[in-house]
Amino acid sequence: MASPRLLALGDIHGCLRALTTLALHVPFRPADTLVALGDYVNRGSNSAGVLDWFIAWNKQNHLVPLLGNHDWMMLQRRAVDSEVPDAHWTFLESDCRPWYESERHLFVHAGVDPALPMTEQDEQTLLWNKLEDRGPHVSGKRVICGHTSQRSGKPLDLGHTVCIDTRVYADGWLTCLDVATNAFWQANEQGATRSGTLAGGFAC
Repeated sequence: MASPRLLALGDIHGCLRALTTLALHVPFRPADTLVALGDYVNRGSNSAGVLDWFIAWNKQNHLVPLLGNHDWMMLQRRAVDSEVPDAHWTFLESDCRPWYESERHLFVHAGVDPALPMTEQDEQTLLWNKLEDRGPHVSGKRVICGHTSQRSGKPLDLGHTVCIDTRVYADGWLTCLDVATNAFWQANEQGATRSGTLAGGFAC
């Protein structure tokens, strides 16, 4: 039986085919903890389908969904978007959280102030600020984030921080990272897949 993994999933932006392809390519397993870094909606063609997929996965598996800035913007329109299913609002409002901390890693949508503990981080930093190399977090834990899209299509590894938003919505890739082994898997909206490691590059 395979050991449970701690997996991080980058920004999806409504790209349902990339998500479902990646889920099979990795593959995601019930014993895994899947930390989704947010931005489930906008830009891609099937935001509703992406939310439905996460709601279904969350019912039977260990999902840790974070809120992204695009999801936050969607919530601000709740009063006028009456056609959105209640389950979608509940997922974004109640199930999603601003950050997640494991024994060795911090997971956020956008970034952190490296000088502040996670309980003192502000919304602007967690959801909106573009990634800058400001050094390691005061906790000594590695930060896993999205939000700052990588035009190269490959995760950005700064050592103390790894960004896995690989621009799936713009002919890029959706990335899943095993934070313990540094292995990553990718899929795109055309159904193509590839994999590699942070240090070694692409294997296929």
